[in-house]
Amino acid sequence: MRRADGYYCQFLIDVERQQNHEPTGQVTGIDLGLKEFYTDAQGNTVDNPRYLRKSEKRLKKAQRRLSKRFRKGPKQSNNYHKQRVKVAKLHLKVSRQRKDKAIKDALALVQSNDLVVYEALKVRNLVKNRKLSKSISDASWYQFTEWLNYFAKIYRIVCVAVPPDFTSQDCSVCGTRVQKSLSTRTHQCPNCKTVLDRDHNAAINILKKGLKYLGEHLNGTVGHTETGASAVLGSPQVEQLAYPNALGESDLWILNGNIENLSRLVEQGISSSDVERIPRGRRSLTGEYVNLYN
Repeated sequence: MRRADGYYCQFLIDVERQQNHEPTGQVTGIDLGLKEFYTDAQGNTVDNPRYLRKSEKRLKKAQRRLSKRFRKGPKQSNNYHKQRVKVAKLHLKVSRQRKDKAIKDALALVQSNDLVVYEALKVRNLVKNRKLSKSISDASWYQFTEWLNYFAKIYRIVCVAVPPDFTSQDCSVCGTRVQKSLSTRTHQCPNCKTVLDRDHNAAINILKKGLKYLGEHLNGTVGHTETGASAVLGSPQVEQLAYPNALGESDLWILNGNIENLSRLVEQGISSSDVERIPRGRRSLTGEYVNLYN
């Protein structure tokens, strides 16, 4: 494979990669943004590094030099080709910086939570906005969510994508819809007097949407909006996704309507005849927004 800085050889290896995940008892929702890369339901923020914006000055200078060295005709000079490689290397560096940050942020989020909920943003449509397209592309939201789903599968945690409708407009406390423009960065509810950062309010709404979705579509429970860790693990309202073990069987079981880990049942001395194994690949009724791994 050829890149701007040389040739690379890739080997495709089919392996089942799994990592042990110690339950943290934490659940979160994240609101992706441009000012901050994301804000979670606890109010924590991750900076948006804006790699392309920081490299624009060097890129423009290198691109101008490349344009000056261009000559009409089918054959270009050696200096032109050298400068073309320099420009390509600068773009490659930005691309690798984005990928590195996406991997690190996604991994940290998965390792510190048992459930992660994010918005199913249609990035392809969002970049049609000429004023924001460069900033959205620079943030690389899609790459981040792809790595988030990848690590969620490896660490066997639940990762849910929910529709982004009105997450920034609705009050996370009372549900009142408070219309606000993109320039309004603070959520102020006239009904319950709640004052929150706009993105923090949205992240809480995203988490609530994810918990409600899981409650409705995985177990038929309507209106489930708990924000505690019990909404994910050991709860009769929400069924955890079934991930197969090496034998192709799930290591999660249902006991009296609650989800339990097999090792925990063995420690308690409970016989397998008293529990029901969760079938492999259990799917939601719609299968649209919940990532279920077979």
